[in-house]
Formats: sequence, C-alpha cells, structure tokens
Amino acid sequence: MFLFDMAISTPTPLSSPVPVYDTPVSELWKFLPLGYIVTILIETPILLIGLPSAVSIKQRLLCGVWLTACTYPIVVLVMPMLFEDWARWQYLLLAEIFAPVAECTLFWLAFRGRLAMSRSDWATAFLAIVVANLASFGMGEILNYYSWFGLL
Repeated sequence: MFLFDMAISTPTPLSSPVPVYDTPVSELWKFLPLGYIVTILIETPILLIGLPSAVSIKQRLLCGVWLTACTYPIVVLVMPMLFEDWARWQYLLLAEIFAPVAECTLFWLAFRGRLAMSRSDWATAFLAIVVANLASFGMGEILNYYSWFGLL
C-alpha cells in the first residue's frame, strides 16, 4: 500500500542504520490525510482495472478507499513507533508485507460468500491488491527521494 509510508524529514537510503523516523508524531498526524488521499488516487485506478468483473464498479471504488483506510494509519502512525530503532529497509519490508496481506484478508472477509468468484477470480483480486500497494509504495519512494510535500 503505501505512498508516503516514509514521512521522514530527510530522504534516507534503504540501508540506513539510523532510526526509521525522526519526524515528531504530531507531524505524522498532519501528514496522514495528504498521504492517504494521494495513496488512494494511485491505488484506486489499479483496483478499478484489476479486480475481477464479479466485483461491481461501486465495490471497486469502495475498496480503493476502504482497504487503504484500514491499513494506512497502522503503517504511518503505529508501526513507526513500534519499530523506531529498526533500519529503514527493515521497516519498509515489514510495512510492505503487512499492508497487502491485511488488505487481501479484509477483502476476503468482506466478499467471501457474497460474490460468485472462482479461485482464479480470487487470485486476480489478491494480485490487483498487491500491485496497487506496490505502485503506491514505488511512487512514495520516488516522492521521498525528491523530498516532495515538505515532509518527505
């Protein structure tokens, strides 16, 4: 998932041994709405295209907003505090595994038994969720590299 997973005050290389965040928690709270909006703007089109046809357009749009809403605060606010002494690459690895696994689980819990989907449809849905998360992560890393929005 997550664009702007790394709301750090200066760009930090992946192999950095320094703590993940040096931004005060109050700044992360200020950043949360902007990062969330940009993240859903990246992920939702991928879900619109990638989720199987058994999922209606309305449901796809809802997934673009809802799945990120469930995981984004954990990755941006909670995990940095829990793993503040970890190297950035370790935090990124954990966060970028957590987000798609949690979102796939939430998607399955929400739609199992409600939609007539084959195994390949489920696999397609999970793949779309993973790709959406990777896309927002990649864009977040690009924006972090160029220090856009003042917090990265």
